[in-house]
This record gives sequence, C-alpha cells and structure tokens, in this order.
Amino acid sequence: MRTSLRAAVRRNIGRATRRLALPLLALACTAPAFASTLTQNVSWTIDRAGTTAKYRIVAYGDSIYAGYNGSVLNAAKYAAPTVNAEYLSALWNADIESVRRAKSGAVASDVYNNKIVAEKSYMQAASTRVVTFEMCGNDGLQARSAFKSQTGTCNYAGMDAAVNSCKTYVAAAMDFINANAYAGVKLKQISNLHYPGYNADNTQSSCRDATTGATVNMRDRFLPKLATMNYWMCEHARQKGFNCADNFAQYMGADYDSNGDGVIDSDALRWVPGESEASYVTRITVTLKPTLRDANAKFVSASSSYDYIQSDDTHPTYSGGTVSAGIFGGTTGSGAARYTTISGGKNPIWNQYGHERMGWAISTSNPAAP
Repeated sequence: MRTSLRAAVRRNIGRATRRLALPLLALACTAPAFASTLTQNVSWTIDRAGTTAKYRIVAYGDSIYAGYNGSVLNAAKYAAPTVNAEYLSALWNADIESVRRAKSGAVASDVYNNKIVAEKSYMQAASTRVVTFEMCGNDGLQARSAFKSQTGTCNYAGMDAAVNSCKTYVAAAMDFINANAYAGVKLKQISNLHYPGYNADNTQSSCRDATTGATVNMRDRFLPKLATMNYWMCEHARQKGFNCADNFAQYMGADYDSNGDGVIDSDALRWVPGESEASYVTRITVTLKPTLRDANAKFVSASSSYDYIQSDDTHPTYSGGTVSAGIFGGTTGSGAARYTTISGGKNPIWNQYGHERMGWAISTSNPAAP
C-alpha cells in the first residue's frame, strides 16, 4: 500500500513538473527579442561608505533600460541608469538608489501606459532627484521586421505609424512626468535611439517600390525614420524642460575626426538645440552619413574599437554581472560603487561597453548637488 502511494505521488509530481516546464519553455522561446513583453524591474542602491543621505534615480523604459541580455531570469546589474547612479553617488557623496521600471519588448504606448503612468509612485517619492526614460525602439523594430517580410509592392505605412506613435507618446510621457514627478526632481531626461543592425540592414528589400518598380535598400529607408524619431525626442525635450542624451551620436560615430571636417564624428552627429527637423534629418542621412558606423565596432580612436552591441545585434553590452529580473521577479539590493572616485567625470570603462557609454551620456547633465 505504501509503495503504491509513493508511486502515485511520484506520478503526480512528475505531471505537475511537466505542466510547469512546458509554459516556462514556451516563454523562454518567445520572450527574447521583441515578439512579446517581459517585465524586468530592478532596484539597486549604490552604497557609499561614510554617507547617510540617500537619493533616487527612476528610469522607465523597455529592454534597453532593463539591461536585457537574452535571459528571461536576469538582466545587467549595471544598465545605463545604474551606471549613472554611480556617477551621481561620486558627485554628491551620497547613496543613490537606481529604480528601473522596465518592460522588455514594450512599444512606446506600453511604456507610457503601463510603466510611466501606472507606476508613477516611484518618481513621486521625496528622495527622487532624477527621472529618465527611453521608448520607441520596439515601435521601430516591429515596423522594420514587418517591412522585411513584405513581398509584392512595398508599403511604407508601418514605418510612418511607428514614427507618429513615438512622437505622440514621447510628448505625453514628458507632460505626465512634468505633472506628476516629485517637485524636488533636479533632472528629467530622455535617451534617444541607436541604430541596431546598421550593417545588416544594408541590403535590398523583397518588395518593390510602387513608383520605380525596383527593390529598395532597407537601411536607406529605415535611417530617415529613426532620425525623425530621434529628432522629436530631443526637440520635445527642449520644449518641455527635459535633457536629451543623444545615444545615436554616442554609438554611431567614432570618437575621432574620420572625415577631416575638424569635428570629432560623435560630436558632429549630435542633435543641435533649435535645429529644424529637415536640417537634422539631412545632416544625419546625407551630409554625415559616410561617418556612421555599426556600433558593433565603436571606434574610440583611429586604431581602437569596442563592441557596444550584444550578439543579438540589438542590445547594449555591459560590465559588472547580472541581477535577477524576469519571470520570477526582480532584485532589490545594494552594493559598493565599483569606483570610489571618478576622475574627470568618466569612469575607467566609460567608453568600452554600450551601457557604460549610455550611462555616461546620461550623467553629463547631472546637477552639481541634490
């Protein structure tokens, strides 16, 4: 009797394990990339020795701010917002809590509605001093994927819809943050988009243009749309009291003057306050297009480069390990700063990884005091 009971228990446990394993396997197969969404929230505090003051940076976004690394269980500990928390900790001599409320795979409307609006309480805490967000990458990637699958006559409406959605929700997000963030917030910031797969997109479409009857170069079609998104992220920021961290310039241009125009490429690519949309888009897609480089080989000098993009050809590289962030919940923890002092506003690896470079770009507008 006891033997048969034990056998029955083992059978039931086996069935339960298989029932659990199947949905987990399905999620593991579908959650990466951008076909679905995966909440990846992390709260990590930079604990500075000898300090008692504690302030907060709140970051809303998709897989970029999440620190997505291909896993449904963990993410980069030092994604860009937490890298900036280290800069703030050194600058203010204080503990800094980096709160990342992110959803990998989320389009702009999802980030706005289900992160920024639904989770407004995180930026309303009295300790909050920085609020930053990023969005629109998945709108663009989904439109790109749909276009790549087209045959027959090309339809460009999906790319236009992605641009319009981005403009709408970026503006709405800034208005909502302005109306709801804690009154003592010192910096509000948006991060714009790098171009993942820049080299891979340099190929012809399967569809044909309705006017010419010819296939089109996909990179030539996508780049102006991305540039338009980036322009309006920065222009809305200018209009609404935000700073714009120009990640496109930081990722896509070399840190030296490759074309002999007297300006370092990554500086020349930056959005210029007050510039018109037409001027910016022309500068990026025509005038300075020969200086654009895939961020898999970010040249920090004429002879030295680093890989800013993971093997998925989309997400930024990172240093500093991972934390739990995925289907079983997120990490709340703390640890000492990796660098107790930061000389000249740049940590020793500021230009060696994608997230480090983005975190530094965010930090360049940090206020001197909390």
